Amino acid sequence: MQVESFPIAAVRRAFPALSLRDGDAARVYLDNPAGTQVPASVADAIARCLLETNANLGGYFTTSVAAGAIVADGYRAAADLVGAASEREILVGPSMTALTFTLSRSLAHAIEPGDEIVVTKMDHDGNIAPWLAIAQERGAIVRWVPFDRSTWRIEPAALAQTLSSKTRIVALNHASNLTGSINDVAALCKLVREAGAISYVDSVQYAPHGFVDVAALGCDFLACSAYKFFGPHVGIVWGREELLQRLHPYKVRPQVDELPAKFETGTPQIELYSGLTATVEYLAWLGTQNGAAGDRRSRIRAAFEASIAWEARLARRLIDGLQRYDGVAVCGLTDPSDGRSRVPTVSFTHDRVASAEIAKALARVNVFVWSGHNFALEVVRSLGIAEDDGVVRIGAAHYNTLEEIDTALEALKGAIG
Repeated sequence: MQVESFPIAAVRRAFPALSLRDGDAARVYLDNPAGTQVPASVADAIARCLLETNANLGGYFTTSVAAGAIVADGYRAAADLVGAASEREILVGPSMTALTFTLSRSLAHAIEPGDEIVVTKMDHDGNIAPWLAIAQERGAIVRWVPFDRSTWRIEPAALAQTLSSKTRIVALNHASNLTGSINDVAALCKLVREAGAISYVDSVQYAPHGFVDVAALGCDFLACSAYKFFGPHVGIVWGREELLQRLHPYKVRPQVDELPAKFETGTPQIELYSGLTATVEYLAWLGTQNGAAGDRRSRIRAAFEASIAWEARLARRLIDGLQRYDGVAVCGLTDPSDGRSRVPTVSFTHDRVASAEIAKALARVNVFVWSGHNFALEVVRSLGIAEDDGVVRIGAAHYNTLEEIDTALEALKGAIG
């Protein structure tokens, strides 16, 4: 799909929140890296589940059987989204961070004193803190990989220098939630695999903007969050079935040992599985706007091919505008090119005005952005940015418009004087 033909009007009609106003001011949602808005179809699916099929699992009666089907559909939808070989490779939980802590605890059983765990200076703390915790508990050594300040990503050479025969787990991200840079995950995971270690990829910030293919990436685990890609508040982890099968689960005694249930404690949030399926169906619908047909995964691919080009245009407009202002320093690549090197998450600092003050000024005119370290502690530390101030983060999604970017830039002009 050419950028000029991206169906932005149809996309925006699908999201009721985009038409809301506060007084005379329209809402400009550029807080998307922390959570996106949802299509009406997602909210409707959640409400329908609660109103018509509200029951626990395992019963013989109508609503319980229907609830079981909703959960099964949710697994299939998530599998189609990431390219899983089977729904048995999908885990669903309250958040990516919660699931990562859960799996790290299970993976810790294979960690011995003196083993090494590799984390990066580019990651959100949700993919750092769990690994630091098990390293401390098991007596493992933590190795850090810096990101390159010219490419703004983890370079394979830097990772290769960190790996050793003692490396057991490597945690890395697909795209940074602060700089927006996209890592060459396939190349990184190849090195991890050759070292005989397990790779755990945080794709939370990539999944809303790009087509995820776990087979092509060659990773062992991949995590993402539905509320970052237009869905409900659930986390998703894909894992290789053979790895999940042999991992020790922490569960109640009556819980079965089958996948994926052995890792999912308690009653699932069934209504959110319904919303998850509707979210994936929305992405498939977007693919049909590009004339795509065939199975759901093919239509999802087409959706991202269309939205990548549109989002690159949004990012170009935003970065060019930011660079016109004195005192603004963009933290990341300033050439979005074709949208393959960075997602449209753009962070910056100002040499005179605090990040929080800028965010407050934009909020007063209904432009929604974030400020602070955004849980990317190691990124701000690496850049020498004060943690208590951090950056201003503006994050576009495919439902944003060029006019909204211009509104944000005009509001920023007023905020920095």
